[in-house]
Amino acid sequence: MKPGRLIDFDSAEVISPMIYPPQPRLTVSGPLPTPGTTVTLVPLMYVSQPQYAGIQVVGALEDAGPHPMPVTGAPAQYTVQLDLAGITGTEGVEVIGASHSERVPVPTTAPTQEAVPTQEG
Repeated sequence: MKPGRLIDFDSAEVISPMIYPPQPRLTVSGPLPTPGTTVTLVPLMYVSQPQYAGIQVVGALEDAGPHPMPVTGAPAQYTVQLDLAGITGTEGVEVIGASHSERVPVPTTAPTQEAVPTQEG
């Protein structure tokens, strides 16, 4: 596989399944620049937690020989997901593509202190 490069994306959103504890996932989609491109989300590394943690949208072309062109005039689409556990900023994430970036807030739900009944006896 050749080294990757930043590619464009159309949409980025954070989805949090209705489970506890919350496990937010980043979902990014857009057009494939070339058939056979593998798209990944690559988090940037930080010394301290930023307000918005950067996540790059990277496309790499596989070394599998020639790829057939799509039959339709519309480019092929991709959708990738990334588990955000431990890689968010204090406010959210910033998705970084080839021509633009987008800040996406990540909702944080602090665990509430629930009264735990005690048994006396």
